Order: sequence, then structure tokens, then C-alpha cells
Amino acid sequence: MLADRFAPATHGLRGTLVAPPDKSISHRAALLAAMSEGEVRIENYLHAADTDATLAAVRALGAAVEARDEQLLVRGVGLRGAGEPGSPIDVQNSGTLLRLLPGWLAGQERRRFTLDGDESIRRRPVDRIALPLRAMGAQIECTDQRLPPLTILGAALHGVEYVLPVASAQVKSAVLLAGLLAEGRTSVIEPAPSRDHTERMLLRAGVTVIREGPRITVSPCSRIDLERVVVPGDPSSAAFWVAAALLVPGSAVRIENVGANWTRNGFVAIARRMGAGIEGEIEDANAPLGAADAVTTLEISSSRLTGTVVGPEEIALAIDELPLVALLACFADGETVISGAEELRVKETDRIATVTEALRALGADIEPTADGFVVIGSDGLRGGTIDAHGDHRLAMLGAVAGLASREGVGVVGMDAARVSYPAFVSDLARLAG
Repeated sequence: MLADRFAPATHGLRGTLVAPPDKSISHRAALLAAMSEGEVRIENYLHAADTDATLAAVRALGAAVEARDEQLLVRGVGLRGAGEPGSPIDVQNSGTLLRLLPGWLAGQERRRFTLDGDESIRRRPVDRIALPLRAMGAQIECTDQRLPPLTILGAALHGVEYVLPVASAQVKSAVLLAGLLAEGRTSVIEPAPSRDHTERMLLRAGVTVIREGPRITVSPCSRIDLERVVVPGDPSSAAFWVAAALLVPGSAVRIENVGANWTRNGFVAIARRMGAGIEGEIEDANAPLGAADAVTTLEISSSRLTGTVVGPEEIALAIDELPLVALLACFADGETVISGAEELRVKETDRIATVTEALRALGADIEPTADGFVVIGSDGLRGGTIDAHGDHRLAMLGAVAGLASREGVGVVGMDAARVSYPAFVSDLARLAG
């Protein structure tokens, strides 16, 4: 397979971009719209492979989806009205859909649903959602007790108090969605904070959601009414331009409409600790749970970085951006250690293994550990060729590395970027001139 080549930037990156719509919030908006009564208007929905799979899934369950005037109009089937499809629901490559949707379907009594996906999805564990949902009374079957395809036979559910063994917004969300259909209250206790988009959107839909320290509690309800969602820009997608601007000398980049939710901006906090020049206000972590996600404008300039330590308490807030932290570390003075990130091994690829392989191929001094990386910074990366292994974030990482490298980087499988950021290559070209 031919590689797409990304040459070193001949001058600093310059310009202004609007962050693409948030993938996590787009998924949740479509799912909660399908669970709602009446019509829901979604503005700035992300149209990418993963999120379009969610639209196809809610259509298969009986929701009506119409694109009108750059908006999506979704007419839901109600909290308990999901129809039984005649064939398996194809989640394609979407781990978010695979893990959130069963929370709703588990309470659709006497109806049967099967979820399947591509080769990558069939390697992603679902026992982490099956365990708490079974404790609530759900009937769930999966391959070898832990892998897709996943079959759910809807049943009467009861509330539980579930202690997450690992901070996971996807597992938390599945349990909270099931809690809407359960008898009695349902609580999830997190070992560390994770993204809270589900809680915020439930609040907006009229659900009673209580956050008390690490405990999040929902009460059962007869219906939800979402009405309107405006999807903010995606901090995870914006992070690639943050990293590129920091690493390419002479850069000055402005990114508008970036979600400022503190549970999604762990990467900005880590980069700032490394010495990054990033201007822009992020939501205070101590702010009460609100129903809306604020947005901000980030202004980034090239910076001299130093190594840092990223511990387990930070992992869930930067899980999708940790490969970019490893990239920054290649250019930083000193050592960077990332630990507590075992979750990286069950993403689209084993990202501890594939990121190590990719950065080593480009000249990095990086060692994998059981739960992260150790990177010794140097004068950057030589360049070379990497294989994205079908992983959208690894593909985009390679492109950014090419801009900052001495010789350029070839990326085999760059098409994977379309999973979350279809306009990535054209936006890169705009900034690089």
C-alpha cells in the first residue's frame, strides 16, 4: 500500500481553523435524540464514519433522521420504544456506539438486538459493560464472554450502585442510560473523573442527575425531552493542531469553537505543564455540573518543552491525546513518563504498541511499559514511514510528526483519519500553506 507523504514544514504554521464538531457529543446527541419524545434539532453534527454509524443505528431502531438546512432533525421513538431490527446493528469501527447503545437496549423488554462491527471492533472488549448491565438484570451474550458480536435480550432492570474498576466514560454512560429504565436509583462511582458529556446531556433532557464527588446518580424516568443540541468543536481533534503548532518553529495558530469542558482538556493541561504556549480559558474543574458545554478559542505558539510525568489520575481526561503527549515528549528536554494508561491497549489498536512502533520508526527514544510509555527527549524526529494500522489517531499523529520532522513522514493508511476528522488533510494544508 502506498504511503501519503507529509513533508517538514518549511516555515511556521499560520492561520485560523474552526475545530470540527465533537465526535463524543455527536454520538450522544443522536442516541439521546432517538430516546426522546418528539423532534430534536442537532446543530453542527459531525459527519464522519463513526458518527454516521450511530445515525444508521438509530434509524434501524425506528428513529427518523432528516438532514435539513445543515442541521439534523431526529424524531425519537421514546425511552422504551426501540424497535427490534431484522438484522444485526453494524457499529462499524465505533467503540463509543458499541458501548453506549447497549445501556439503552438492555431495558427494551422482550426485544432482541445484536451489535457487530469491523475486524477492529471484534477485538475490543465488551465485558466491561456486560458485567454491570447483567447486575441490573440485563441478558447479554458475547463471544468468549468478552468480545463482539454482542447480543442483548431486553429485560426489566433494577438500579445498582456500580464502582468502576477503571475510569471510563463509555462504561459510565452505558450504566447511566440503563438507569433511566431501571426500577430505583442507579449510581456509578468513578476512581477518577472521566468525560461527562452524557451527564450534561441528560440534565438538558430533563433527567435528575446528581454528582457528589466521584458518585453520579440518576433516577428512572418515563420520558426524556432533548429538543435542541448545538455540538461544540472537538478538543481531541483540535489537539493535533495544538501539537503541530507547538513543535514547528515560528508557528502561531488560532483554533476557534473548541469545547472548553475540563473533562476533555487534560491534554492542554499536560502541554502547559511542559511549557506550551497555549492561550485560552478552560472550564474550572470545580464548577458545578452544568447542562451545556462552553467553548473557547485556543491560540498556540511554538514553544520549548520539558519532560513531565503523567499519572493515573490524569489518564481519563487525556486518553485520546496520550499519543500526542508521547510525540511532544520526543521534542522535549528530559524524560517523560506516562503511567496508568492500560486503556490504550484496547483502543482501535493497542496504542501502547503501535505508538511505540511508529515513533521508533521515526527516530524516537521511546520504551513501552505495561501501562504507558517512557520517552527520552532529544532534538526531535528524523522521519520515515509508519503504518496507521487502521487507527485514525495514529494516522493523524504521523502527519503531524511529518511537519515537525527533519526528513518528513510517510503514512500508510491515511484514509483512517476519515473515521473522526474527514477534513484533516485539507486543514493541514491550510495551516502549512
